[in-house]
Amino acid sequence: QASRLVELPCSSDDSDGAMDLPASELDPAVSCSIPPSPSACSRCVRHLAFLWNLLFLLLGLLALAVGVWGLLAKGSAAGARFAPLGSDPMLLLVLAGLSASTVSLAGCLGALRSSPCLLRFFLGAVLAFAGLEVLAVLLVLAARHRLRDALRDALLLCLLRYQDEPDLRFLVDEVQQSLRCCGLGSYRDWEANPYFNCSAPGAQACSVPASCCLDPWQNGTVVNALCAAGALRLGDAAAGTVVYVGGCVAQLSAWFRSQAGAIVAGAAVLVLVEAVGALMALKMLGDVTARG
Repeated sequence: QASRLVELPCSSDDSDGAMDLPASELDPAVSCSIPPSPSACSRCVRHLAFLWNLLFLLLGLLALAVGVWGLLAKGSAAGARFAPLGSDPMLLLVLAGLSASTVSLAGCLGALRSSPCLLRFFLGAVLAFAGLEVLAVLLVLAARHRLRDALRDALLLCLLRYQDEPDLRFLVDEVQQSLRCCGLGSYRDWEANPYFNCSAPGAQACSVPASCCLDPWQNGTVVNALCAAGALRLGDAAAGTVVYVGGCVAQLSAWFRSQAGAIVAGAAVLVLVEAVGALMALKMLGDVTARG
């Protein structure tokens, strides 16, 4: 019956007796055409694309919420005074969450409403992200010999702002505890910090952070913040019995080399995710164009 309905001629009030003409004399150009209904495959792709983008929308909103919470918490801790946003790692989380949620929302609405405009925006954004990732990989390969210096500069910035930036302090402590290292090249690099310098006032003078200690726990439960007190006054041999004397730059370089396989696998998964999203968007865009 559906095929017979498609072949029915369009009726109008101005053409009297048009319905009385034999079927052989009807002009195919004036026949009414009913858009074909979406196939089962198209409906499946549409629902899958909606759920796919909904998942990444929730992840993006979660990242955005964590980043905003981190910025607000830091502002409250600093007396409602924010640190420079250009040097705040939480800002990267906010931007990543905002970008991911915006693109995923466009994909969700595009799949739900079969909107060509939103689908084209989603597809263009995914391709733009893929292009930026390829560019980043090329830049890393081209400047791989300078990465060690860039890593050293980043760690030096973290070392200088250790007491002023709570998130940087957390990052430095995690790196030093996990890799069992202290400072950049050695534990004596902490002399550059104005709070740990031997000429600084206070109990932390001539010491290093507790994350450098071999055993930072007091009674096995509480971190002793002064476990490395006076470590910079000791010689290397004596300091080695209290803190880690090796620097973190060499340890981080070795860690990156050991994790090269995992990094490549993560990049491959990211490319696969983007490719699946782009293919589903192309399929839906083709179906919408065919029906339109």
